[in-house]
Amino acid sequence: MAAITFAEMMALEPHGPDTFVATGPQYPWGGLYGGQIVAQALRAAACTVDADFAAHSLHAYFIRAGDASEPIRLEVDRIRNGRSFVTRRVVARQSVGAILNMAASFQIPEEAADVQTESMPAVEQPDALEDESWGPLLQRRFLPDDIGAGRVGAWMRLAEGLADDPVLHACALAYVSDDMPTDAVVARHPDRRPRGSGERTFWNASLDHAIWFHHPLRSDDWQLHDFCCRGLMNARGLSIGSVFDREGRHVATVSQEVLIRPVRAS
Repeated sequence: MAAITFAEMMALEPHGPDTFVATGPQYPWGGLYGGQIVAQALRAAACTVDADFAAHSLHAYFIRAGDASEPIRLEVDRIRNGRSFVTRRVVARQSVGAILNMAASFQIPEEAADVQTESMPAVEQPDALEDESWGPLLQRRFLPDDIGAGRVGAWMRLAEGLADDPVLHACALAYVSDDMPTDAVVARHPDRRPRGSGERTFWNASLDHAIWFHHPLRSDDWQLHDFCCRGLMNARGLSIGSVFDREGRHVATVSQEVLIRPVRAS
């Protein structure tokens, strides 16, 4: 994977009204990483929003695989500007056509009831676990055992320190959040192989992705990503996860549908 910092990846180049150009590195599996496109699309949307608004949700569809050798054109549509909420739509394009379609919403922070109903499971801390990262931009430490049937967890964080920019940290969570949902879906599949066996029995792709940002967070500090597969149907698996900081605060909820098919015999 080519050397590039996350901050450099988020430094979008303006290319006309509400249009930006981004690039990405080549990943070990080829093509682009979905979390990168979501993060850059969120960054592009935020570039058209007043700084008083914070990202509170996004909903994205992965349409085509991205090509790391081409720039990514991010086109932002200002759907609505309200007093409390603003809504944006972002289409990411390459020469093949649209590769991602995303809606994002931003809210003015409000003083209101703060009640947490999700609890972080009692698990080992990241310092006691082995690093299993696939690239230089993120760090990942899986829990040694599944938390339950089709339920997996890992401590994750961005590998580089980030400035105190809430938008940048939200984008970093978006980047990291595309990594774990597939693991939960594979863990629930009756034909799965043990993690780490090196035997690939499934081909998979992210179909759609949603994030709700509940509280400000630092993505360069460890968060526990706790994901559960809610079912397998029609070659799709639904994965829903909670993200907790080290103090157990529920900072985000993530959902994703994963396309999963057996690897064809060569």
